[in-house]
Amino acid sequence: MIKSRCGIVCDTKLCKETYGFDCAGCANISKPPWGDSCPVKDCCEGRGHDHCGLCNDFPCDMLNEFAYDKEHGDDGKRIEQCRMWAGQ
Repeated sequence: MIKSRCGIVCDTKLCKETYGFDCAGCANISKPPWGDSCPVKDCCEGRGHDHCGLCNDFPCDMLNEFAYDKEHGDDGKRIEQCRMWAGQ
């Protein structure tokens, strides 16, 4: 089940530890737990996709910046997850 737009694998335990509550994933909530919006979520939903891997611009600069951010990135794991979801 796809819970995120960017390919990050949402884990209830991780969200609980990080944000202090269970998160259903950005695909299932109106705004992310860390603020009013997420540019990746907004872009993906604005283009009508379930996740970024379905976009013609995948992987775009914005997704790459998120995936390889030194503090919050995951070294591209979310990009690979989107590829798997898209069957690429």
